[in-house]
Amino acid sequence: MQKIRLLIVDDHAVLRDALRALLTLSEDIEIVGEASDGGEAVEKVKELEPDVVVMDLGMPKMDGLEATRRITRKYPKVKVLALTQHDNKEYILSAIKSGAAGYVPKRALGSELMAAIRAVYQGQSFLYPSAAAALIDDYVHRVEVKDPYDTLTDREREILKLIAEGHTSRKVSEMLFISVKTVQGHRTKIMEKLDIHNRTELIKYAMRKGLVTMDT
Repeated sequence: MQKIRLLIVDDHAVLRDALRALLTLSEDIEIVGEASDGGEAVEKVKELEPDVVVMDLGMPKMDGLEATRRITRKYPKVKVLALTQHDNKEYILSAIKSGAAGYVPKRALGSELMAAIRAVYQGQSFLYPSAAAALIDDYVHRVEVKDPYDTLTDREREILKLIAEGHTSRKVSEMLFISVKTVQGHRTKIMEKLDIHNRTELIKYAMRKGLVTMDT
């Protein structure tokens, strides 16, 4: 049986000892070394050529995020599994952007950590359920606020289209049976929501959205 060569990185010796004791119980995992900070981890990867690195993110000197970036850039075949006490989307996203193939909180069960190690070794990604939920929530939030156009009311969209077609505020007020002051108020809100500062930009935006054409 080919064993998974594993490097443990954490600045707490007690935790490294606990991880070693736990992971050596698995017949398919071989602990090839340990490191106490990010800089040492990078050197150990070069020296020991592990398959997987279990990486703590919060460490003094060079932290786990920077170490992960360097390792995954210089040694793309090495898989980094982030193991940290932090379980929020900022940490999760930072770890993934740094190149980590998986993310497991320190409160996870030993069996879950072993499953994560095997998964990333096989080229898969592994996200602990709470981490996956945080990422989904972040994605949904980004989708919801991604397009400022979705924040416009039906009336604001109607006025945006008419203004982009070249109608003056007075003409728009006549067409919609509202006051000029009301039209101007809507126009101000439209520009604020879309972060647009003049009529020309407004027309270009409406064209990009397909609200008006060059012939309008």
